[in-house]
Amino acid sequence: MPQPQPQPQPQPLSDAHAVPGALPGSTTEPDGSAVIRVLSYNIRSLRDDEEALARVIRACAPDLVFVQEAPRFFRWRKHAARLAAKSDLVVLGGGATAAGPLLLCSLRAFVERTEDVLLPLTPGLHRRGFATAVVRFGAARLGVVSAHLSLDPTERAAQAGLLLERVEALDTPYAIAAADVNESPGGPAFTRLSDALQDCWTAAPWGGAHTFPSAAPSRRIDAVFASRGVEVLACGVPTGLPAPDLRTATDHLPVLAAVRLRA
Repeated sequence: MPQPQPQPQPQPLSDAHAVPGALPGSTTEPDGSAVIRVLSYNIRSLRDDEEALARVIRACAPDLVFVQEAPRFFRWRKHAARLAAKSDLVVLGGGATAAGPLLLCSLRAFVERTEDVLLPLTPGLHRRGFATAVVRFGAARLGVVSAHLSLDPTERAAQAGLLLERVEALDTPYAIAAADVNESPGGPAFTRLSDALQDCWTAAPWGGAHTFPSAAPSRRIDAVFASRGVEVLACGVPTGLPAPDLRTATDHLPVLAAVRLRA
């Protein structure tokens, strides 16, 4: 009887500037522990080069994509499904029903539940929300939240607190939240998040740091955060991708992380 062949693993993008080496690929270990790749990406409502965007996402070989600024208006579900298909992924949750945050995943994820959360509306400001889900990889159970915080400093700080409350409410052994924070490290909202969760770039820097604007990045306003039990292997803006694709896909650069979830 022929023996089953091992599944191919995603190849590292590049080991340039890596600490301590190339980004690990996704895998499920014999004891049920899982190494997964997560990508956070503000896609500016698909107003830029969608083909370049899909190429960037595919090259990162993510298991989960935390999208900010997904399409929210006419035929938004169709647009989200098209991007997922072009990226070899499926829609997990979010979109217009979460006021913009969206979650995509590979077929490797076992989905327990999803929930879209709308945040309190401040008159005169854009409505914000969270796309949330509980998924399993191997024997590890993971809560996830995609968020896009306010441009208003006062509202943004309050939303950081609501994000932490939502992570806690998922009640999972592990949690990952990824966001366009709309402020740099050291700001009140960013500090509140990084005090309660691991800032994955700080925990295991890899690749680049600055995420905005994509044409000449000078600020780190996009981040992946993980609960204390998550082992962060590497995190940063992926290197080795075609610069024209990164510039034309959207006005932000992606943040890619590899993490291990113990069984």
